Amino acid sequence: MSSSENPTVTERGGGKDRRDDGGEKKEGGGGFMEKVKDFIHDIGEKIEEAVGFGKPTADVSSIHIPHISLHRADLIVDVLINNPNPVPIPLVDIDYLVESDGRKLVSGLIPDAGTIHAHGEETVKIPISLIYDDIKSTYNDIKPGSIIPYLVRVVLLIDVPIIGRIKLPLEKSGEIPIPYKPDVDVDKIKFHRFSFEETTATLHLKLENKNDFDLGLNMLEYEMWLGDDSIASAELTESAKIEKQGITTMQIPFSFRPKEFGSAVWDMIRGRGTSYTIKGKIDVDTPFGNMKLPIIKEGGTTRFKKDDDDDDED
Repeated sequence: MSSSENPTVTERGGGKDRRDDGGEKKEGGGGFMEKVKDFIHDIGEKIEEAVGFGKPTADVSSIHIPHISLHRADLIVDVLINNPNPVPIPLVDIDYLVESDGRKLVSGLIPDAGTIHAHGEETVKIPISLIYDDIKSTYNDIKPGSIIPYLVRVVLLIDVPIIGRIKLPLEKSGEIPIPYKPDVDVDKIKFHRFSFEETTATLHLKLENKNDFDLGLNMLEYEMWLGDDSIASAELTESAKIEKQGITTMQIPFSFRPKEFGSAVWDMIRGRGTSYTIKGKIDVDTPFGNMKLPIIKEGGTTRFKKDDDDDDED
């Protein structure tokens, strides 16, 4: 359970037993102090009953991920705290720990975390950032593209009048990805109409998803170079699903003016292989939220194919 029904009461202080020089306890002094403590405790309970003081309760209502990228994931832990008392109570500290399979990923302390209104409920938001480079450098077996379990442990330190300081321990589990950027490659470039003034062609672009979760493609932005010449760039809003550990091929029409470019374009038109570079980004939906992932391919080799070429030919 993520809620806390049995908070721990933290003593404000305590006295030591008085002893004589021989090390034996003086019954008279110790007995008197015990009676004073019992009297104060009884008075406190009566005041608590008369005024209506009680122990607050708390629950981790949700954990969501507002931002996730190749470098980090930002988590927000929503903790709902109920204060049954007639006065506001201060939230002294929030201590948190995120672990995976018993291994610490990140921890922190938030001091002076606010005040819970009298006879009210407050949702306290705890921001936590997981830096992937730190995680991967600490635990070599956590690989990019994988999904790992996590457990968030939260301890709230609350100061309640009459009762004293209490600790409310909470926890909630879930899963989080370690994203991996997709591989991009040019399967072929197929041209339909050629002239020195304008040539139309179709770029057959392969995207490989190396993650253990599906990617729902919303947008693709790219620019392609042949040698040192930028021959195509576009932003496409075509939707597609790239299944986990799967490959999808996109057909992207484009046009260019061969007379404006250098030898790399002409080498490819003559049937020779030529080097290319593709850079850009994709916008995708995942089970963990939206991501914007870079795509890059440098040093590839491709060539033109005519309309009447066999599409299965390499």
